[in-house]
Amino acid sequence: MSALKKTALTVLATALLPALTAAPAFADTLDDKPDKKQPKPPAIMSTVGGAQLGRPGTQVDLGPGAPVLPKDVSGRSWIVADAESGDVLAAHNAHWRLPPASTLKMLFADTVLPRLPKETEHTVTADELAEVGEGSSLVGVKEDQTYTVHDLWLGVFLRSGNDAVHVLSEMNGGIDKTVEDMQEHADELQALDTEVVSPDGYDEPGQVSSAYDLTLIARSGMQKKDFREYCSTVRADFPGEEKEGKKRETFEIQNTNRLLTGDYGITPYKGIAGVKNGNTTHAGATFTGVAERDGRVLLVTVMNPNSGESQAVYKEAGRLLDWGFEAAGNVEPIGELVPPKSADTSASGDGDREPANNGKGAPAKPAASDKSGSGGIGIALGVTGGVLVLLAGGAFLVNRRWPLPDLVRRLPRR
Repeated sequence: MSALKKTALTVLATALLPALTAAPAFADTLDDKPDKKQPKPPAIMSTVGGAQLGRPGTQVDLGPGAPVLPKDVSGRSWIVADAESGDVLAAHNAHWRLPPASTLKMLFADTVLPRLPKETEHTVTADELAEVGEGSSLVGVKEDQTYTVHDLWLGVFLRSGNDAVHVLSEMNGGIDKTVEDMQEHADELQALDTEVVSPDGYDEPGQVSSAYDLTLIARSGMQKKDFREYCSTVRADFPGEEKEGKKRETFEIQNTNRLLTGDYGITPYKGIAGVKNGNTTHAGATFTGVAERDGRVLLVTVMNPNSGESQAVYKEAGRLLDWGFEAAGNVEPIGELVPPKSADTSASGDGDREPANNGKGAPAKPAASDKSGSGGIGIALGVTGGVLVLLAGGAFLVNRRWPLPDLVRRLPRR
């Protein structure tokens, strides 16, 4: 190499050194480490919720005294957000469009649940179960047996039963109509990374969502009383087969959300109140959770961790929740969970209401009620906090709380 080229390279290296060695404002995660076997996020992603959310890699704006992000988080995509203000506290490839697995059932429930009265009884036909995907998770719905809509929703939320999803979809007008309804609802919520192909989250070509979208969907769903009840229920009795001349027996089903139940070596997370987990060949493990601590409600979504750690999706979600509760108030939001397209974000009907997504409101705590049924966890414990979205008749109302289930008080601290 000529002396001239050596000199030029030396000057170039000296100029680039500060940029190459500058410390980022976040802790490295496992997914940031070089690994040729892992796919890379797109260079350009959606910027719904803020420009920073469209950037690949970890995004966070730590203030003085804020803890660094946990290093042992390997999810391809994740997000931590304040459920009520909508502030996104930190994210990693938030808009990466990935297979969602059964976390897509949150969109199914948020779309279909309000349309079918829970007391409605339905006798299942063979055709309604014919297209359930091979290897699907099942709750045990049988043809020629009668179930209430309430029974079927327990099967969806607790056992992630694709059989229950297919029956409810037929009750909603069929699989194709339900997929169309879900896509329309996703678009209304501005969950624009989401493409629905099957209502149950079963692996299908082109079916994708993102950590950002799943968090939006969970936020919408958790504002529905029945949705909150179902996703926080630990266990329930499910109808068995009815046999002639004998009383119909039931069998117990348990929620597959390990942060809720504490199974497989996972300790129940303090304040957890749902919402949904998933796992398929193409999606890997996915999870969206909501938890409350000291009056603050956080949402977290983790998609496809690759650390090889047992039950990694739950452990990583727990670490991110721990960080979020500790960091809240000491980080600048990097974006927001946007309101639905048709939302009215003006302060209507209440002169004391503040604009949506400011996170400052603190109205009086509603009366608590403790109600248990079907072996499940009770509902309606008022939670302190600020602004939240309430979808009611297309309106986006502010300074209204979503009461989380009594479960948030009763689980031991981690």
